[in-house]
Amino acid sequence: MDHVSQGGAYAPRSLGHAGSNTGPLIVITLLFFMWGLLTSLNDVLIPHLKSIYTLTYVQAMLVQFCFFGAYFIVSIPAGILIKRIGYQRGAVVGLVVAAAGCALFYPAATSGYGLFLFGFFVLASGITILQVAANPYVTVLGAPATASSRLTLTQAFNSLGTTIGPTLGGLLILSTVAATRSAAAEAAAVQGPYLVLAGALLALAVLFALVRLPVIAAEENSATASQAGSVFAHRHLVLGAIGIFLYVGGEVSIGSFLINFFGEPQIAGLSHAAAAMYVSYYWGGAMVGRFVGFAVMRYVSPGKALAATAATSILLIMVACFGRGSAAMWCLIAVGLCNSIMFPTIFSMALNQLGKLTGQASGILCMAIVGGAIVPFAQGLAADVIGVQLSFLIPAACYVFILYYGVRYAGMYTDGKQITQ
Repeated sequence: MDHVSQGGAYAPRSLGHAGSNTGPLIVITLLFFMWGLLTSLNDVLIPHLKSIYTLTYVQAMLVQFCFFGAYFIVSIPAGILIKRIGYQRGAVVGLVVAAAGCALFYPAATSGYGLFLFGFFVLASGITILQVAANPYVTVLGAPATASSRLTLTQAFNSLGTTIGPTLGGLLILSTVAATRSAAAEAAAVQGPYLVLAGALLALAVLFALVRLPVIAAEENSATASQAGSVFAHRHLVLGAIGIFLYVGGEVSIGSFLINFFGEPQIAGLSHAAAAMYVSYYWGGAMVGRFVGFAVMRYVSPGKALAATAATSILLIMVACFGRGSAAMWCLIAVGLCNSIMFPTIFSMALNQLGKLTGQASGILCMAIVGGAIVPFAQGLAADVIGVQLSFLIPAACYVFILYYGVRYAGMYTDGKQITQ
Protein backbone atom coordinates (compact mmCIF):
# COMPACT_ATOMS: atom_id res chain seq x y z
CA MET A 1 0.00 0.00 0.00
CA ASP A 2 1.99 2.90 -1.44
CA HIS A 3 1.48 6.44 -0.40
CA VAL A 4 3.73 9.35 -1.26
CA SER A 5 3.79 12.35 0.98
CA GLN A 6 5.88 15.38 1.60
CA GLY A 7 3.49 17.48 3.59
CA GLY A 8 5.61 20.60 3.87
CA ALA A 9 6.39 23.93 2.34
CA TYR A 10 9.70 22.95 0.85
CA ALA A 11 11.06 20.86 -1.98
CA PRO A 12 14.32 18.87 -1.83
CA ARG A 13 16.89 19.53 -4.53
CA SER A 14 17.71 16.73 -6.97
CA LEU A 15 20.87 14.81 -6.09
CA GLY A 16 23.74 13.64 -8.25
CA HIS A 17 24.40 10.67 -10.51
CA ALA A 18 22.23 7.56 -10.36
CA GLY A 19 25.16 5.28 -9.53
CA SER A 20 26.03 7.23 -6.36
CA ASN A 21 22.41 7.03 -5.21
CA THR A 22 22.04 3.25 -5.28
CA GLY A 23 23.03 2.80 -1.62
CA PRO A 24 20.58 5.38 -0.23
CA LEU A 25 17.78 3.91 -2.37
CA ILE A 26 18.43 0.44 -0.93
CA VAL A 27 18.30 1.80 2.62
CA ILE A 28 15.08 3.73 1.97
CA THR A 29 13.55 0.59 0.45
CA LEU A 30 13.58 -1.01 3.91
CA LEU A 31 11.06 1.60 5.03
CA PHE A 32 8.83 0.96 2.03
CA PHE A 33 8.75 -2.75 2.88
CA MET A 34 7.94 -2.23 6.55
CA TRP A 35 5.05 0.19 6.15
CA GLY A 36 3.57 -2.00 3.43
CA LEU A 37 3.56 -4.94 5.84
CA LEU A 38 1.96 -2.92 8.62
CA THR A 39 -0.71 -1.38 6.39
CA SER A 40 -1.88 -4.65 4.82
CA LEU A 41 -2.27 -6.29 8.23
CA ASN A 42 -5.34 -4.06 8.61
CA ASP A 43 -7.11 -6.28 6.06
CA VAL A 44 -6.69 -9.20 8.45
CA LEU A 45 -7.59 -7.31 11.61
CA ILE A 46 -10.80 -5.77 10.23
CA PRO A 47 -12.75 -9.07 9.95
CA HIS A 48 -11.03 -10.29 13.12
CA LEU A 49 -12.21 -7.31 15.20
CA LYS A 50 -15.60 -7.32 13.48
CA SER A 51 -16.13 -10.88 14.71
CA ILE A 52 -14.84 -10.27 18.26
CA TYR A 53 -16.86 -7.12 18.95
CA THR A 54 -19.89 -8.00 16.76
CA LEU A 55 -19.54 -4.89 14.62
CA THR A 56 -21.46 -3.72 11.57
CA TYR A 57 -19.42 -3.12 8.42
CA VAL A 58 -19.50 0.63 9.04
CA GLN A 59 -18.17 0.16 12.57
CA ALA A 60 -15.47 -2.21 11.33
CA MET A 61 -14.36 0.36 8.75
CA LEU A 62 -13.51 2.74 11.59
CA VAL A 63 -10.16 0.91 11.53
CA GLN A 64 -9.36 2.41 8.13
CA PHE A 65 -11.02 5.70 9.08
CA CYS A 66 -8.64 6.13 12.03
CA PHE A 67 -5.65 4.76 10.13
CA PHE A 68 -5.92 6.86 6.98
CA GLY A 69 -7.40 9.80 8.84
CA ALA A 70 -3.94 10.14 10.40
CA TYR A 71 -2.52 11.01 6.98
CA PHE A 72 -4.84 14.00 6.79
CA ILE A 73 -4.20 15.19 10.35
CA VAL A 74 -0.49 14.44 10.76
CA SER A 75 0.86 15.22 7.28
CA ILE A 76 1.44 18.97 7.70
CA PRO A 77 2.86 18.72 11.26
CA ALA A 78 5.11 15.95 9.99
CA GLY A 79 6.34 18.19 7.18
CA ILE A 80 7.19 20.91 9.71
CA LEU A 81 8.99 18.35 11.86
CA ILE A 82 11.07 17.05 8.93
CA LYS A 83 11.96 20.61 7.97
CA ARG A 84 13.37 21.15 11.47
CA ILE A 85 15.21 17.87 12.05
CA GLY A 86 15.88 16.55 8.52
CA TYR A 87 14.96 13.44 6.56
CA GLN A 88 17.08 10.90 8.42
CA ARG A 89 16.11 11.91 11.95
CA GLY A 90 12.53 12.19 10.75
CA ALA A 91 12.61 8.55 9.67
CA VAL A 92 13.88 7.58 13.13
CA VAL A 93 11.05 9.51 14.82
CA GLY A 94 8.50 7.91 12.49
CA LEU A 95 9.77 4.42 13.31
CA VAL A 96 9.60 5.07 17.07
CA VAL A 97 6.05 6.45 16.85
CA ALA A 98 4.95 3.48 14.71
CA ALA A 99 6.50 1.12 17.28
CA ALA A 100 4.48 2.83 20.02
CA GLY A 101 1.31 2.28 17.96
CA CYS A 102 2.07 -1.44 17.64
CA ALA A 103 2.78 -1.68 21.38
CA LEU A 104 -0.68 -0.21 22.13
CA PHE A 105 -2.26 -3.33 20.68
CA TYR A 106 -1.13 -5.28 23.75
CA PRO A 107 -3.30 -3.39 26.29
CA ALA A 108 -6.03 -2.93 23.64
CA ALA A 109 -6.63 -6.69 23.65
CA THR A 110 -7.99 -6.39 27.18
CA SER A 111 -9.38 -2.84 27.02
CA GLY A 112 -11.73 -2.88 24.01
CA TYR A 113 -12.23 -1.64 20.47
CA GLY A 114 -11.64 2.04 21.30
CA LEU A 115 -8.00 1.52 22.30
CA PHE A 116 -7.44 -0.56 19.15
CA LEU A 117 -8.65 2.40 17.09
CA PHE A 118 -6.31 4.75 18.94
CA GLY A 119 -3.45 2.31 18.32
CA PHE A 120 -4.22 2.33 14.61
CA PHE A 121 -4.11 6.15 14.62
CA VAL A 122 -0.73 6.27 16.41
CA LEU A 123 0.70 3.58 14.12
CA ALA A 124 -0.46 5.45 11.01
CA SER A 125 0.94 8.71 12.40
CA GLY A 126 4.37 7.08 12.54
CA ILE A 127 4.00 5.75 9.02
CA THR A 128 2.96 9.22 7.81
CA ILE A 129 6.16 10.71 9.24
CA LEU A 130 8.12 7.92 7.56
CA GLN A 131 6.57 8.70 4.22
CA VAL A 132 7.18 12.41 4.59
CA ALA A 133 10.85 11.56 5.09
CA ALA A 134 11.29 8.76 2.55
CA ASN A 135 9.15 9.34 -0.55
CA PRO A 136 10.54 12.74 -1.61
CA TYR A 137 14.00 11.21 -1.11
CA VAL A 138 13.22 8.70 -3.87
CA THR A 139 11.91 11.33 -6.27
CA VAL A 140 15.15 13.35 -6.12
CA LEU A 141 17.62 10.45 -6.22
CA GLY A 142 17.94 10.54 -10.01
CA ALA A 143 16.74 12.25 -13.16
CA PRO A 144 13.30 13.97 -12.96
CA ALA A 145 12.22 12.35 -16.23
CA THR A 146 12.48 8.86 -14.67
CA ALA A 147 10.98 9.76 -11.28
CA SER A 148 7.77 7.82 -12.02
CA SER A 149 9.56 4.59 -12.96
CA ARG A 150 12.01 4.92 -10.03
CA LEU A 151 9.16 5.42 -7.57
CA THR A 152 7.38 2.45 -9.13
CA LEU A 153 10.46 0.27 -8.58
CA THR A 154 10.99 1.23 -4.94
CA GLN A 155 7.31 0.82 -4.18
CA ALA A 156 7.48 -2.71 -5.56
CA PHE A 157 9.16 -3.47 -2.23
CA ASN A 158 6.31 -1.74 -0.44
CA SER A 159 4.11 -4.23 -2.27
CA LEU A 160 6.34 -7.09 -1.12
CA GLY A 161 5.44 -6.04 2.43
CA THR A 162 1.73 -5.81 1.61
CA THR A 163 1.93 -9.26 0.00
CA ILE A 164 3.51 -10.91 3.02
CA GLY A 165 1.32 -9.11 5.57
CA PRO A 166 -2.05 -10.85 5.05
CA THR A 167 -0.53 -14.34 4.90
CA LEU A 168 1.54 -13.62 8.01
CA GLY A 169 -1.53 -12.27 9.79
CA GLY A 170 -3.57 -15.30 8.71
CA LEU A 171 -0.97 -17.67 10.15
CA LEU A 172 -0.21 -15.82 13.38
CA ILE A 173 -3.62 -14.32 14.21
CA LEU A 174 -6.54 -15.89 12.34
CA SER A 175 -5.28 -19.49 12.60
CA THR A 176 -5.02 -19.00 16.37
CA VAL A 177 -8.60 -17.73 16.43
CA ALA A 178 -9.79 -20.81 14.52
CA ALA A 179 -8.47 -23.00 17.35
CA THR A 180 -10.32 -21.21 20.15
CA ARG A 181 -13.88 -20.23 21.04
CA SER A 182 -12.92 -17.68 23.68
CA ALA A 183 -13.45 -14.00 22.80
CA ALA A 184 -10.65 -13.03 25.21
CA ALA A 185 -8.25 -15.46 23.55
CA GLU A 186 -9.26 -14.15 20.11
CA ALA A 187 -8.47 -10.58 21.15
CA ALA A 188 -5.18 -11.66 22.73
CA ALA A 189 -4.09 -13.28 19.45
CA VAL A 190 -2.83 -9.89 18.24
CA GLN A 191 -0.59 -9.24 21.24
CA GLY A 192 2.43 -11.39 20.36
CA PRO A 193 2.67 -10.50 16.66
CA TYR A 194 2.35 -6.76 17.28
CA LEU A 195 4.93 -6.80 20.09
CA VAL A 196 7.34 -8.44 17.64
CA LEU A 197 6.54 -5.74 15.07
CA ALA A 198 7.16 -3.04 17.68
CA GLY A 199 10.57 -4.57 18.40
CA ALA A 200 11.40 -4.75 14.68
CA LEU A 201 10.48 -1.08 14.22
CA LEU A 202 12.68 -0.05 17.14
CA ALA A 203 15.56 -2.07 15.67
CA LEU A 204 15.08 -0.24 12.36
CA ALA A 205 15.08 3.07 14.24
CA VAL A 206 18.49 2.22 15.71
CA LEU A 207 19.75 1.25 12.22
CA PHE A 208 18.61 4.55 10.70
CA ALA A 209 20.11 6.50 13.59
CA LEU A 210 23.51 4.92 12.91
CA VAL A 211 23.63 4.58 9.11
CA ARG A 212 25.30 7.31 7.03
CA LEU A 213 22.93 8.79 4.45
CA PRO A 214 23.57 11.83 2.26
CA VAL A 215 21.95 15.05 3.43
CA ILE A 216 19.29 16.42 1.08
CA ALA A 217 19.31 20.18 1.05
CA ALA A 218 15.85 21.70 1.43
CA GLU A 219 14.80 24.51 -0.84
CA GLU A 220 12.67 27.08 0.89
CA ASN A 221 9.38 27.74 -0.81
CA SER A 222 9.36 31.51 -1.19
CA ALA A 223 5.70 31.65 -2.11
CA THR A 224 3.72 34.38 -0.42
CA ALA A 225 0.17 33.83 0.75
CA SER A 226 -1.20 34.80 -2.64
CA GLN A 227 1.35 32.59 -4.41
CA ALA A 228 0.48 29.69 -2.13
CA GLY A 229 -3.07 29.84 -3.38
CA SER A 230 -1.86 29.77 -6.97
CA VAL A 231 -0.95 26.09 -6.67
CA PHE A 232 -4.64 25.35 -7.22
CA ALA A 233 -4.46 27.07 -10.60
CA HIS A 234 -2.66 23.98 -11.92
CA ARG A 235 -5.55 21.81 -13.09
CA HIS A 236 -3.44 18.68 -13.47
CA LEU A 237 -2.53 18.94 -9.77
CA VAL A 238 -6.11 19.49 -8.61
CA LEU A 239 -7.39 16.58 -10.69
CA GLY A 240 -4.40 14.52 -9.58
CA ALA A 241 -5.29 15.13 -5.91
CA ILE A 242 -8.83 13.90 -6.61
CA GLY A 243 -7.28 10.92 -8.37
CA ILE A 244 -5.09 10.12 -5.34
CA PHE A 245 -8.13 10.41 -3.05
CA LEU A 246 -10.17 8.00 -5.15
CA TYR A 247 -7.33 5.61 -5.98
CA VAL A 248 -6.21 5.15 -2.37
CA GLY A 249 -9.83 4.89 -1.32
CA GLY A 250 -10.64 2.26 -3.95
CA GLU A 251 -7.52 0.18 -3.35
CA VAL A 252 -7.88 0.20 0.44
CA SER A 253 -11.60 -0.43 0.29
CA ILE A 254 -11.21 -3.51 -1.89
CA GLY A 255 -8.51 -4.93 0.37
CA SER A 256 -10.60 -4.25 3.47
CA PHE A 257 -13.57 -6.28 2.20
CA LEU A 258 -11.78 -9.17 0.47
CA ILE A 259 -11.87 -11.63 3.38
CA ASN A 260 -15.59 -11.07 3.92
CA PHE A 261 -16.20 -11.24 0.15
CA PHE A 262 -14.37 -14.58 -0.13
CA GLY A 263 -16.47 -15.86 2.76
CA GLU A 264 -19.75 -15.24 0.91
CA PRO A 265 -21.40 -18.61 0.07
CA GLN A 266 -22.01 -17.66 -3.59
CA ILE A 267 -18.31 -16.73 -4.01
CA ALA A 268 -16.04 -19.21 -2.20
CA GLY A 269 -17.38 -19.74 1.34
CA LEU A 270 -13.85 -19.52 2.78
CA SER A 271 -13.01 -19.15 6.45
CA HIS A 272 -11.20 -15.98 7.49
CA ALA A 273 -7.91 -17.83 7.91
CA ALA A 274 -8.13 -19.44 4.47
CA ALA A 275 -9.23 -16.19 2.80
CA ALA A 276 -6.24 -14.27 4.19
CA MET A 277 -3.89 -16.09 1.82
CA TYR A 278 -5.88 -14.89 -1.19
CA VAL A 279 -5.65 -11.30 0.07
CA SER A 280 -1.89 -11.74 -0.32
CA TYR A 281 -2.49 -12.55 -3.99
CA TYR A 282 -4.30 -9.23 -4.39
CA TRP A 283 -1.34 -7.29 -3.00
CA GLY A 284 1.11 -9.62 -4.73
CA GLY A 285 -0.37 -8.65 -8.08
CA ALA A 286 0.50 -5.03 -7.32
CA MET A 287 4.08 -6.08 -6.54
CA VAL A 288 4.53 -8.00 -9.81
CA GLY A 289 2.92 -5.20 -11.78
CA ARG A 290 5.33 -2.62 -10.36
CA PHE A 291 8.40 -4.55 -11.48
CA VAL A 292 6.86 -4.81 -14.96
CA GLY A 293 5.74 -1.19 -14.87
CA PHE A 294 9.25 -0.01 -14.00
CA ALA A 295 10.42 -1.26 -17.40
CA VAL A 296 7.32 -0.57 -19.50
CA MET A 297 6.78 3.01 -18.36
CA ARG A 298 10.17 4.08 -19.67
CA TYR A 299 8.65 3.70 -23.14
CA VAL A 300 4.88 4.16 -22.69
CA SER A 301 3.16 7.40 -21.72
CA PRO A 302 2.15 7.17 -18.03
CA GLY A 303 -1.25 8.68 -18.88
CA LYS A 304 -2.00 5.96 -21.40
CA ALA A 305 -0.86 3.23 -19.02
CA LEU A 306 -3.02 4.74 -16.27
CA ALA A 307 -6.11 4.83 -18.50
CA ALA A 308 -5.61 1.24 -19.64
CA THR A 309 -5.22 -0.16 -16.13
CA ALA A 310 -8.20 1.84 -14.81
CA ALA A 311 -10.46 0.60 -17.61
CA THR A 312 -9.40 -2.98 -16.93
CA SER A 313 -10.07 -2.53 -13.21
CA ILE A 314 -13.62 -1.36 -13.88
CA LEU A 315 -14.34 -4.42 -16.04
CA LEU A 316 -12.91 -6.80 -13.45
CA ILE A 317 -14.93 -5.27 -10.62
CA MET A 318 -18.13 -5.50 -12.66
CA VAL A 319 -17.57 -9.25 -13.06
CA ALA A 320 -16.95 -9.52 -9.31
CA CYS A 321 -20.14 -7.59 -8.51
CA PHE A 322 -22.46 -9.58 -10.77
CA GLY A 323 -20.66 -12.91 -11.14
CA ARG A 324 -20.39 -15.95 -8.90
CA GLY A 325 -17.84 -18.49 -7.76
CA SER A 326 -14.17 -18.52 -8.68
CA ALA A 327 -14.63 -16.15 -11.65
CA ALA A 328 -15.87 -13.35 -9.38
CA MET A 329 -13.21 -14.14 -6.81
CA TRP A 330 -10.23 -14.10 -9.17
CA CYS A 331 -11.42 -11.03 -11.06
CA LEU A 332 -11.39 -9.04 -7.85
CA ILE A 333 -7.95 -10.36 -6.95
CA ALA A 334 -6.71 -9.34 -10.42
CA VAL A 335 -7.56 -5.70 -9.69
CA GLY A 336 -4.40 -5.71 -7.57
CA LEU A 337 -2.32 -6.18 -10.71
CA CYS A 338 -4.03 -3.19 -12.32
CA ASN A 339 -3.42 -1.08 -9.22
CA SER A 340 0.32 -1.59 -9.52
CA ILE A 341 1.31 1.58 -11.40
CA MET A 342 -1.54 3.89 -10.45
CA PHE A 343 -0.31 5.67 -7.35
CA PRO A 344 3.23 6.59 -8.43
CA THR A 345 1.93 7.50 -11.89
CA ILE A 346 -0.80 9.85 -10.61
CA PHE A 347 1.64 11.33 -8.10
CA SER A 348 4.38 12.13 -10.63
CA MET A 349 1.89 13.44 -13.22
CA ALA A 350 0.25 15.70 -10.64
CA LEU A 351 3.65 17.25 -9.76
CA ASN A 352 4.63 17.80 -13.39
CA GLN A 353 6.58 21.08 -13.82
CA LEU A 354 5.43 22.70 -10.57
CA GLY A 355 8.90 23.96 -9.65
CA LYS A 356 9.03 25.59 -6.21
CA LEU A 357 5.39 24.70 -5.66
CA THR A 358 6.35 21.01 -5.58
CA GLY A 359 6.62 20.87 -1.78
CA GLN A 360 3.22 22.47 -1.24
CA ALA A 361 1.66 20.31 -3.94
CA SER A 362 3.11 17.17 -2.35
CA GLY A 363 1.45 18.13 0.92
CA ILE A 364 -1.88 18.45 -0.88
CA LEU A 365 -1.44 15.02 -2.45
CA CYS A 366 -0.58 13.55 0.94
CA MET A 367 -3.73 14.96 2.48
CA ALA A 368 -5.70 13.40 -0.38
CA ILE A 369 -4.67 10.00 0.98
CA VAL A 370 -7.55 10.50 3.40
CA GLY A 371 -9.58 8.79 0.67
CA GLY A 372 -8.41 5.59 2.34
CA ALA A 373 -10.53 6.62 5.34
CA ILE A 374 -13.61 7.85 3.47
CA VAL A 375 -14.18 5.37 0.61
CA PRO A 376 -14.06 2.20 2.80
CA PHE A 377 -16.51 3.90 5.16
CA ALA A 378 -18.83 4.57 2.20
CA GLN A 379 -18.50 0.96 1.05
CA GLY A 380 -19.28 -0.16 4.60
CA LEU A 381 -22.53 1.79 4.48
CA ALA A 382 -23.35 0.17 1.14
CA ALA A 383 -22.44 -3.32 2.41
CA ASP A 384 -24.80 -2.95 5.37
CA VAL A 385 -27.64 -2.01 2.99
CA ILE A 386 -27.13 -3.94 -0.27
CA GLY A 387 -24.63 -6.62 0.74
CA VAL A 388 -20.87 -7.10 0.41
CA GLN A 389 -20.83 -8.17 -3.26
CA LEU A 390 -22.70 -5.21 -4.74
CA SER A 391 -20.89 -2.78 -2.42
CA PHE A 392 -17.85 -3.07 -4.71
CA LEU A 393 -19.65 -0.71 -7.09
CA ILE A 394 -18.25 2.04 -4.81
CA PRO A 395 -14.57 1.41 -5.69
CA ALA A 396 -15.57 0.80 -9.33
CA ALA A 397 -16.87 4.37 -9.45
CA CYS A 398 -13.48 5.57 -8.13
CA TYR A 399 -11.67 3.98 -11.08
CA VAL A 400 -13.96 5.80 -13.53
CA PHE A 401 -12.38 9.11 -12.53
CA ILE A 402 -8.87 7.63 -12.74
CA LEU A 403 -9.69 6.50 -16.29
CA TYR A 404 -10.71 10.08 -17.09
CA TYR A 405 -7.49 11.50 -15.63
CA GLY A 406 -5.33 9.10 -17.64
CA VAL A 407 -7.16 9.91 -20.89
CA ARG A 408 -7.04 13.67 -20.27
CA TYR A 409 -3.26 13.65 -19.74
CA ALA A 410 -2.34 10.80 -22.05
CA GLY A 411 0.36 12.91 -23.73
CA MET A 412 2.22 13.85 -20.57
CA TYR A 413 5.86 12.67 -20.46
CA THR A 414 5.72 11.62 -24.14
CA ASP A 415 9.21 10.58 -25.37
CA GLY A 416 10.63 11.23 -21.92
CA LYS A 417 9.75 14.93 -22.02
CA GLN A 418 7.54 16.62 -19.50
CA ILE A 419 4.65 18.21 -21.35
CA THR A 420 2.35 20.56 -19.45
CA GLN A 421 -1.27 19.89 -20.31
